[in-house]
Amino acid sequence: MISQYQESLLLSARTFQSGLLDATYEDVLENIDSGIILFDELGVISFVNKQMYGMLELQRHSLVGCTMAHLLSHIQLNRFKKRQLLSSYREMIYKGKPNYEFVDEFGRYWRVSLSSGETMKGYYLFTVKEISDYKLIEQTAYQNDNLAMLGKLSASIAHEIRNPLTAIRGFIQLLRPHLHQLGKDEYARIILAEIDRANDIIHEFLMSSKPSVPQVGMISVSALLKEAVLLTESEALMKGCQIHLHPLQGDMAISVDVKQMKQVILNMIRNAMEAITERSDDYTGTIEIGARREGAEVRIFISDNGKGMDICTLDRLFSPFFTTKENGTGLGLSVSDRIVKNHGGCISVSSRVNEGTRFVISLPLIQ
Repeated sequence: MISQYQESLLLSARTFQSGLLDATYEDVLENIDSGIILFDELGVISFVNKQMYGMLELQRHSLVGCTMAHLLSHIQLNRFKKRQLLSSYREMIYKGKPNYEFVDEFGRYWRVSLSSGETMKGYYLFTVKEISDYKLIEQTAYQNDNLAMLGKLSASIAHEIRNPLTAIRGFIQLLRPHLHQLGKDEYARIILAEIDRANDIIHEFLMSSKPSVPQVGMISVSALLKEAVLLTESEALMKGCQIHLHPLQGDMAISVDVKQMKQVILNMIRNAMEAITERSDDYTGTIEIGARREGAEVRIFISDNGKGMDICTLDRLFSPFFTTKENGTGLGLSVSDRIVKNHGGCISVSSRVNEGTRFVISLPLIQ
């Protein structure tokens, strides 16, 4: 069975063949987004629109009156197009397939459709249409389904790993006094530190694959930033950094999951510390933290004068599992970005190599 669309194309093509096609029909066929080629009962091309001869990179007068054999031997038709024409002809004429898909030399996807049979009275109508956009959507949906399945499986495995780690940690703590007597307390300390690091990695992974729903509460921006600075000040001093908290102008309150938002800010401060320690030249590391009102939003900024990042790193910064750190998981900023978006905000970043990096967290204010 042929569609009404294809039947109208055939009718228009036949009318054109008989010389009775008016300007309206001709405009429709010439400007349609599909390539059209019509073979008569003798296998001779009787009509071809400009989309089709444009695809074939040939002139209309060199196509009309040709058979498929003549077309395949056309001196101006390149080898790749000849191969695709032959494949389409074989699959659809000899094997009876109504549709055939292929990829051209530029990586674009095309679909060829054939209408023939008794209703066509011996004619063969081929329509060719690019379907690259449809294929991209289809592949993206398929990939998302696979990632969702993998995420659920990985989260389940990660959750199960935490149970034996908890047991191992408990037994190491019980054995620690005996190790201390043997002068091996350092071993216990290293084991506990590595178990804690493994638990942190699993926690970040679980947050990335299935972040918890925000437990929203109101907090002032000033209180949030002061608490974050208090938690990181001593660590910054040990790494030779100075944290400068800019005084905030006016009262600004946000409705957020305080624990999650604190995690975001702490993660960015610690990233700033690492960027400062990784810079090779002799200088004083400084981390600037502050916030300002912009309309109905607050802009929280965290900037440093560390080693900075190039454009390639910035492009992939929030991608899961991407990291430039030797022992990093690549999940910290990905999770932070997800948390901020769940609160109706966004994160922007600017950076220059050997000059520093500036993160800006935008969040809606409570009016």
